[in-house]
Formats: sequence, structure tokens, C-alpha cells
Amino acid sequence: MAYKDLREFIADLEQHGLLKRIQTEVDPYLEITEITDRVSKKEGKDNVALLFENVKGSKMPVLMNAYGSYERMSMALGVEKLDDVADELREMMKLPYVSLQNKMSVVTMIPMIKRAINFPKYVKHAPCQEVVEENPSLDDIPILTCWPQDGGPFITLPITFTKNPKTGKRNVGMYRLQKYDSKTTGMHWHIHKNGAENFRDAKAAGSERIEAAVAIGTDPVLTYAATAPLPRDIDEMVFAGFLRHKPVEMVKCKTVDIEVPATAEIILEGYVNTNEMRREGPFGDHTGYYSLADDYPVFHITCITHRKNPIYSATVVGKPPMEDCYIAKATERIFLPLLQQMLPEIVDINMPLEGVFHDCVIVSIKKQFPMHARKVMHALWGMGQMMNVKMIIVVDAHVDVQKPAEVAWRVFNNIDAKHDLEIVEGPLDVLDHSSPMAKWGAKLGIDATKTWPEEGHTREWPDEIEMTKEIRDRVDAKWKELGLD
Repeated sequence: MAYKDLREFIADLEQHGLLKRIQTEVDPYLEITEITDRVSKKEGKDNVALLFENVKGSKMPVLMNAYGSYERMSMALGVEKLDDVADELREMMKLPYVSLQNKMSVVTMIPMIKRAINFPKYVKHAPCQEVVEENPSLDDIPILTCWPQDGGPFITLPITFTKNPKTGKRNVGMYRLQKYDSKTTGMHWHIHKNGAENFRDAKAAGSERIEAAVAIGTDPVLTYAATAPLPRDIDEMVFAGFLRHKPVEMVKCKTVDIEVPATAEIILEGYVNTNEMRREGPFGDHTGYYSLADDYPVFHITCITHRKNPIYSATVVGKPPMEDCYIAKATERIFLPLLQQMLPEIVDINMPLEGVFHDCVIVSIKKQFPMHARKVMHALWGMGQMMNVKMIIVVDAHVDVQKPAEVAWRVFNNIDAKHDLEIVEGPLDVLDHSSPMAKWGAKLGIDATKTWPEEGHTREWPDEIEMTKEIRDRVDAKWKELGLD
């Protein structure tokens, strides 16, 4: 099911026993982080979403850890499991070629196309504008200071809307906002992000500002869509419509020429000055380390609108596993079919939680020719945000990349350090602290596939130890009788 708003999602979480209401007073300065971090590290039924209803210094409740498990992330996207979305994409990619001679295919395609393409629906009145602040102030929002060395309070789950000044096309991204005072924040868009590109284009055109709007507390699909690594000109709200199976309702802001989700809890309207930079950070980041302070553009707030009795949605990042890991896992599963469309030799992919999205990717391939693993490594490094991946491990098709121990056994046993390691230089994630140079450095490819004679391995390669199918079946049949469960 597609949730109409965040409140409907919260109600469903509670109905399924996946949300805990906290009525004890809690402090947005560090305390909410510590509570949420402990819960996010739990397993099973003890790892729940948290709704803090008594937040020191604010009337707004704070929602945390809403997406912090595979089950809750699947619910957020309206599916039983994350691979269900990938399966739907695979069906979409099977659409037949349309021609005048293939009229029947057009008829069969219509329902699927209608389900896939849902352009935003624009409305004049919206819940997110039930209250319009005449004198906007961030002081009423319980913005979290997450970690002891953070540069200040940060809005951690903002969906930022901008338009490209050349094309007028919308971009939606998730860029943290450090609160400087009641009316200004940092705008932490990395150099590789589309929001930063819109900013640069506005500056190059001689404009002193670029308008922006930030939605907080959207329906869960919209929150996910803002994080998705979509191509430059793919509208995130159209993508959200595909995931929801119905259009996203949007409304025009009060003070800027931007449309925002109609059912969001809070909207911050304003502009980013193209000639103003301010020190932002440090920030306890998803790498488990602090990202260092640096200069970033400044977001000036001209208006705040919100629902009556708004809910403030936030997240905390740090040492994995945490909530953001499961959002990233959704991307891994959803975008696998598109990756396989470009590289059909790929069987499966795993971005381990400990690799924090951009530090490690494990991929299994149907190896077909010498140095095939190297080809896959370089192809992945050439794709969008994959350019930031610091380590790529390639294994054979029969290896289950979702089982780290199975992968490690093959890496530890299969590689020859001189021949099977590929070291290249290229872009790295802005948050990577290990490279001597910021934003670029060395990457490692590990070819843990079976080495072929054509690749220089002239010795005989031994077979893996496996029991015969006959014996496995025989033992399966008598397993209960053995009483070993």
C-alpha cells in the first residue's frame, strides 16, 4: 500500500507493534541520539521506530528510526520485501518493442505504463500549509544535536527541492542542514550532487540566489526517493509516483516558485545565496567518524509552513548498523535490475552495512572470458555514484554475496596478491577521510573469481569440497529422526 502521509505510516507501524511511544521527557541535545542508537543496534522485535512525545523545549514530537529494519523499510515502500520492487522493474523492462506491426503489444502495455508513470498532481490547498508562520523561526523545531563534537544542531532528514536555472527541471535531494540561528542553516550539498550543480549554474548565470524549499516529514516513499541515485534528469517525484503506484500531490510554496509535497509535516521556504559561504560541521556521519568542518552555502528561510500539531521526523547516523543502512539496502535491491541491464553478467550485488554504501561492493558475475572481473570493476567505477566505491570484490556466479563468511572464505583462499589486486585512482566520497587527498584517491579491486589458465594460472585449480546430492537427500530424509534440531 502507498501511505498518503507520514501519519498513516506511523499508525501502521504502531498497529504492527513496530513503534514505541516515549512519554518520558528527553533532550534533543545528545540524549535522543543515545536512546535511538541503542535501539537501532538491537535485533528482532526490540528494534522499533521511536516517537518521542515529550521533547524538552518543544511541543513537537520527534520520530526516529522509522526505517531502521528490513521490515519497516519494506513497509515504507509498500511491499513485502525489497526485492519486490526490483521484480516490478524487471517486468517493466520486458515491455515489447512498439511498432505499427505490433499493435497487440501496445494494448498489453497500457496497464503497465499507467502503473509505472505517475506524474505529480498539483493542488491549491494542502495540509502542509495549514499553518503559515508570519515570523518564521527554527527555534520552535526540536532540531537534534546528535554527537558531542557536532558543530551544532542539524536537520538530518530534510528533502531539499531546487530547480536548475537553465532547464527549470526539478531536483530533489537529501542534504543535511546545520542550524546557525533562527532563520539560517548550512546547505550541505556535496560537489557531486545535483543540488550543487544547480547552485553552480545559478552562480554562473550571474544570479545572487537560488530558491530552495525543504520538506520535513513526508510520506515514506518520498523520503526514500530523495536519497535514490537517479540520473540527472529523472524527476524524483515521478520516481516516487512509480513506487507509490499513484501520483505525488504537490502544492506551490508561499514565497518561492517551487512545489513541495502537499502532505509533508513541515516546509522551510527560502533561498541559498550564491556568494555566501559559512563554516559547517563537524558532523558525526554515517561512516562512524566525524566529517570535518568545511565551508558550505547558506540557506536563508523566508517562510515556514506546517500542519497543525506537526511531527518532526529526523534520523541519526553513526557507526553501522543504523537507520540509513536500511535505506541504502533498498537502493541496492531496487537498482540491481538497472545495473544488470547495463552489465548482464552480474548475478547479484551486496553493499555490506559495514562498508557504509561507498566503501565496499561485493558482486557475483557469470565469468565468460579472461579478465572479466576487471572489466566489471571498471564498468562499476564508471557508473554514477559507483564512482566513489573504494573497494570492489568480484566472485563467481555460484557464490552467495549476501553471506559475508562465504565471500571472505573465497577472498582469503582464492587471491594471489600480485595478480588479483587492481589498484586505480579516481574520485572518492567527500566523507572519505582515509585518502591523503580530499575527494579522490586510490581504489582497490579484488578478483576472487577462479583464475583461468588464460589469466596466467598454469597450475591445476582444485575443486571445492562438496557432498554428493544423493547423500544430502538421504540425510535430509532422516534429519528429524536424528533429533539434531
